[in-house]
Amino acid sequence: MMTSRELYELMFQEMGPQGWWPADDEIEMMIGAILVQNTSWTNVEKSLIRLKNATQFNPEQLAVLTPEELQELIRPSGYFKNKSKALIGLFEWLKQFNYDYDSINEHFGASLRSELLKLHGVGPETADVLLVYLFGRVEFIPDSYTRRLYKQLGYANTDSYNAFKKEVRIDDFTNNEAKEFHGLLDEFGKKYLSTKVTDHDHFLKSFFKLSEK
Repeated sequence: MMTSRELYELMFQEMGPQGWWPADDEIEMMIGAILVQNTSWTNVEKSLIRLKNATQFNPEQLAVLTPEELQELIRPSGYFKNKSKALIGLFEWLKQFNYDYDSINEHFGASLRSELLKLHGVGPETADVLLVYLFGRVEFIPDSYTRRLYKQLGYANTDSYNAFKKEVRIDDFTNNEAKEFHGLLDEFGKKYLSTKVTDHDHFLKSFFKLSEK
């Protein structure tokens, strides 16, 4: 069975660097991680443009937005009431540490993921994205595309995010490799594993254990 290291190296060779996460700074990255829940990145981009025009992603300008103003700005991403609460909660938490991500890393150490999961609207996938792209950790992010791919490669327990995360270790990856791996997996998924895709002829097909529909 193909290991994650082998998969990463083959995907990187075939697809090249992805440069993920698609954001210009940490604030935009965090907002995108919340907004992308249960929607497409196309919708997130619309919300990000509206937020950038209104605040330039300045934490102080974001902080003075009323919940109603924030909800209107992020409306294209859907679930805007719940996502606005998540964003407000996240930024209030970060403000306690003056947005000093190194200080947060040091303060919480190994318990940082647990602390993130206590925040409103931050589930396992969002917490892992923040750990990798904001806090420089090495984490496997088994989103739906990733679990779909690993299932085709013959792995078990792919139906559950938390269960499958325990199955796959990438401890030998650097943070940059962890970032690239997630980007590669998502781009591969969008290109070849989406239900809208009809062309399943790709460089990993010979490694698949299951027939593709």
